[in-house]
Parts: sequence; structure tokens; C-alpha cells
Amino acid sequence: MGNSEDRKSHTAAGGDEALVSIIVPVYHAKEYIAQTIRCVEEQTFHGWELILVDDCGGDGSLELMQELREASSCRDQIRIVKNAKNLGAAESRNHGVREARGRYIAFLDADDVWLPTKLEEQLLFMRQKGIGFSFTSYEFGDEEATPTGRVVHVPSRLDFRHALSRTVIFTSTVMFDTRIVPKAQIQMPDMASEDTALWWTILKTGVVAHGLDRVLAIYRRPPHSLSSNKWNAVKRFWHLLRNVAGCHTMPAIFHLIAWAFRATSRRIG
Repeated sequence: MGNSEDRKSHTAAGGDEALVSIIVPVYHAKEYIAQTIRCVEEQTFHGWELILVDDCGGDGSLELMQELREASSCRDQIRIVKNAKNLGAAESRNHGVREARGRYIAFLDADDVWLPTKLEEQLLFMRQKGIGFSFTSYEFGDEEATPTGRVVHVPSRLDFRHALSRTVIFTSTVMFDTRIVPKAQIQMPDMASEDTALWWTILKTGVVAHGLDRVLAIYRRPPHSLSSNKWNAVKRFWHLLRNVAGCHTMPAIFHLIAWAFRATSRRIG
């Protein structure tokens, strides 16, 4: 890992055009946020800014983030912004996007972890192919974010039609090039499964998402997580198909069955 001066000179030399803005919504994340910040500090690509969006959790996360920032050799690259009130994950990410100074936007959830080469590899992938929307493979982790060996591989490309039967795009792996997908389009709706709703909305415009089949993130899965409630997941996906994708009943049933099959295979594979 380079030192603070290396990072500042790299960022200054490239300016906003070379900068990756990393958006992290923070709510009741005191237990995890130190590890998440550290995984950004340890990136082999140094031209980043980390935007931590405090969502008024009141659990001490804000105070801890302030302490960690002050102690960091990368403190000039870490920004803490505060919501005026609790707004939820979607609007917290939107707040972060509006604050972003970089050409590239990357999402990272406060309880997930990146591998050290994540930004470097994904940026190279996007620049070589002229990609505006990319995502990567990931691995499930336990409550400590220790990899479990359960890997989710991703397709090389995903258009709107094929996205409707799978939720393979994991938020903490997504990166946008705002020259191709403008910031105004990178705004999540205030609804359940807001991340999938955003991906579909962007894909609906004709943009294609490109997958980098490299495990570059760890998805922390604590017991009793929201995504572990299968019935709620089914209801959320049905709502997406009907109200975001605009599917009629029979196509929606087809996509729901295909999604359920893939989701089950992913969890037991």
C-alpha cells in the first residue's frame, strides 16, 4: 500500500477524470465500518475518494468514523457527509452520488469488504473495453467477512431482458463511468430492492452491464440478514417485475420462477 503523499499526488495528477468516488451508506454499522474503511485504504489503486454517508443511526458509527478518519494516513481522501435525518440506504447512496467528485462511481456497503486489487482490476477492465456499467464476481463471507468458499460467478454481459430473471449484480461490486451513465441517472428509488430497481432502470435505456468474472468482494452474511427471509425476497422481486420492469402477469411469473431457480442454485452451490 502506498503512503499518503503517493495517493495525493496520484489523485492530483489525474484530477476528477482519474478519480473513483466510493459511496458507503452508514447506518448501525459501528461493528463493521473499521474493516470496510481499511479495505479501501489498502487498495492498490490510489486515486479514490471515500464518501461515508451517515444516516443518523445514533449507535456511535459517526463518532467512530471521525476517529478513524483522523487516524488515517489517507484522511484527505475520506469525507464524511451527514443526512439531516434518517433517510434509508437508497437516499443515502443518492446523497453520496450527488457529493461525488470523481468520474467513476463505486458502491460499497458498510458491512462488505473489497479485495485489495478491486479498483485496479475493475478500472482496467472498464477502460480497456469502454464500459459504462460493470460488476464483478463475489464470495459469501461469514459474520466476520471470512470467505466461505461459496462464489457467485457473473456473466460477461447482462442486458435488460436477461437481467429480469436473475439478481446477479451485487451492489458492492458495481462501478459506473459517468461519461457513459450520467450521475443524474444513478439515483436509487425509495423502495425495497432499490439497488436492483436502479440497475433495471439503467439497463432499460439500452445500456449493457458487463461482468468481470473475478472475485473482488466479500458479501458478509450475518445470521438473520434481511436477504435470508425468502418469502419477503419473493414479494420484493415480484414488485420489481410488475412495477419497475413493467411485466405483464405471465411474463412476470416466468421471470419469477427463473429467478427463484437461480437464487436457490446460488445458495446451495
